[in-house]
Amino acid sequence: MRIRALSAAACALWLTHCSHAPAQLEAQSSGASQASTSSETAASTPASPSAQAPARLAYPAARKDDVVDDYHGTKVADPYRWLENPDSPESRQWIEAQNKLTFGYLEKIPGRAQLKQRFTELWDFEKFSVPMREGNRYFFSRNNGLQNQSVLYTADSLEAEPRVLLDPNTLSADGTVAVSGLSISDDGNLLAYGLAASGSDWVEWHVRDVRTGKDLPDIIKWVKFSGASWTKDGKGFFYSRYDEPKAAEAMSGANYFQKLYFHKLGTPQSEDTLVYERKDHKEWGFGGRVTDDGRYLLIRISRGTERKNLIFYKDLKDPKAKVVELLRDWDADYDYIDNDGTLFWFKTDLDAPRGRVVAIDLRKPERKNWKEIIPQGEETISSVSLVNDRFIVNVLKDARSQVRLFSREGKPVGEVALPGLGTASGFFGKRTDTETFYSYASYTTPATIYRYDLKTGQSQVYKAPKVKFDPSLYETTQVFFTSKDGTRVPMFLSHKKGLKLDGTNPTMLYGYGGFDVSLTPGFSVGSLVWMEQGGVWAVANLRGGGEYGREWYKAGTKLQKQNVFDDFISAAEWLIANKYTSTPKLAITGRSNGGLLVGAAVTQRPELFGVALPGVGVMDMLRFHKFTIGWAWTSDYGSSENPEEFKALQAYSPLHNLKPGTRYPPMLVHTADHDDRVVPGHSFKFTAAAQAAQAGEAPVLIRIETKAGHGAGKPTTKVIEEYSDLWAFTLYQMGVNPGQAVAADQGR
Repeated sequence: MRIRALSAAACALWLTHCSHAPAQLEAQSSGASQASTSSETAASTPASPSAQAPARLAYPAARKDDVVDDYHGTKVADPYRWLENPDSPESRQWIEAQNKLTFGYLEKIPGRAQLKQRFTELWDFEKFSVPMREGNRYFFSRNNGLQNQSVLYTADSLEAEPRVLLDPNTLSADGTVAVSGLSISDDGNLLAYGLAASGSDWVEWHVRDVRTGKDLPDIIKWVKFSGASWTKDGKGFFYSRYDEPKAAEAMSGANYFQKLYFHKLGTPQSEDTLVYERKDHKEWGFGGRVTDDGRYLLIRISRGTERKNLIFYKDLKDPKAKVVELLRDWDADYDYIDNDGTLFWFKTDLDAPRGRVVAIDLRKPERKNWKEIIPQGEETISSVSLVNDRFIVNVLKDARSQVRLFSREGKPVGEVALPGLGTASGFFGKRTDTETFYSYASYTTPATIYRYDLKTGQSQVYKAPKVKFDPSLYETTQVFFTSKDGTRVPMFLSHKKGLKLDGTNPTMLYGYGGFDVSLTPGFSVGSLVWMEQGGVWAVANLRGGGEYGREWYKAGTKLQKQNVFDDFISAAEWLIANKYTSTPKLAITGRSNGGLLVGAAVTQRPELFGVALPGVGVMDMLRFHKFTIGWAWTSDYGSSENPEEFKALQAYSPLHNLKPGTRYPPMLVHTADHDDRVVPGHSFKFTAAAQAAQAGEAPVLIRIETKAGHGAGKPTTKVIEEYSDLWAFTLYQMGVNPGQAVAADQGR
């Protein structure tokens, strides 16, 4: 199965995204921040946002220590350092008190129950993944609507009745055990699958016999950021892992020295063969992939989240063969497509910031012998596959998909017609296949699965979901706004047709802006429910993303990271200037790197936004690299250990730019108590500091999920609950009763 192994760099791609002087945290001494939360306060009805004098919340006590770090001669206080340990008794008490306050507030919001009911109704539709074929079997996942986790099925043909192969819903009562990786042997008889518990990045791999549906005794532990790749004969697979950590460091300790192993089926993990490691490069991560002809093991080597990599290989026909360093210069991104014997095709951005396809012969790999197959075009190449000896090239035209076909020699031979302004993904397969499958979705179109016949060039709907809404009532447009430095930035706007531009529309502005991640149109029940409230769903394609290639991405990294926040702020100003909304009706949201985005925006321009929803954000930009895989993000952010980069980080770090005495808009921070990617200490410290700094009456709350991690694999029930709380909080702050809005919409 063509599932690319996840390297340490790829982890940040899952993150499902300053002109102000740094705040002196030691000066934050609000009396309210030291008050204990009483049961009366926690259970009280939240004051109406439109009330004349809403009562200020009494926040849980947060001890302030005299912790001060010296960064290149600059003293920086870190009074809430103790909150970096989520398991200490004091932290647990703080977490419980914060959740008591937050959920007590949320439970009293009018219409919250109706909003959750509407989320549940809309979420209840069949969802399918893009099918893949191995051997004589098809494999795909399906969720019947409200299942906590999707179920893996297999079928002997497209017409045959599928049977359940793996149902993760049976593995835990609350749905918190999720599948985190799949790899199927070439003959379709064996399934290697990874399981993650409570949202952790740690994955435990198992093996299932597809014919019997029974598990074999093989178990692989301490795996992170890795897939599995079977040998052609199905006797074993390659994978990457870390050494077993100390128990106290499993959730927050830094992840270094990944190693590439081979597991022989039927043997214990202790006997696995070490294929490759680099003791001289602790940051290197390895992704092993066996070529379709079974001849070579390709080793993709990453270094953090840097969009550059190396490619090594090993000849599997020769047991004594050594690893050969094919591409060894850290000069570009190289993505293996396929090979014909010693001739290998790669997508690369070397000398082509928007991407091109080159051919390299292992017998004469010098750069002067490379052959360009598909040159760089006006659009950014997002992915390339080779099916039926045709290159299927998925490009981004202003952040939306176009799919083009080329011969092996690089001659254009057609396009795959798409229904509209949306995103196409999939197109898996082998060189000999004559069919492939893809998914198409937009902001108003749920993901529909198509079968594409490469002989006839025709697409046919294979699976079409049925959602309980009328898409004809909604529309999506793309606009362009000008950022602070004159850069032209695109933004998608989705809403009900006939929207009045009178500045009163509830608007949710979403962004990410990092790690070369492109935000392309996609269907979300969350955005649909927002639009049902009469709201505008706005998605800004900020610099730092991959929408326009490497140059666009680099313009939002390290010393240029402020460009991302300027873009986001300019998007907000454009929405207000063009009367889509106004400050009281404008909310901003984002997760992970997007949580950082929201935190930076709200600390730089607190008067601009009506509500802020930072999720699992990287909020302490001076210490992020000290936890789990955080060190890998320095290629995007830089590091406080570098004097010049420290100044840039300190200038926008959300934690360090909260200013006591400032009136901040309502905030609902959200995280999980055991997120082992962006550790929750980021959100904990930011919340404690924000509650202490808040001079206004607007609530600053934190919603802390338990038995959950960064977000991947989160059960449907928890996702619905989280969305319901975030939207209810936001609409309430805007003076909108979500229960009335739901009833009005359903009555149309």
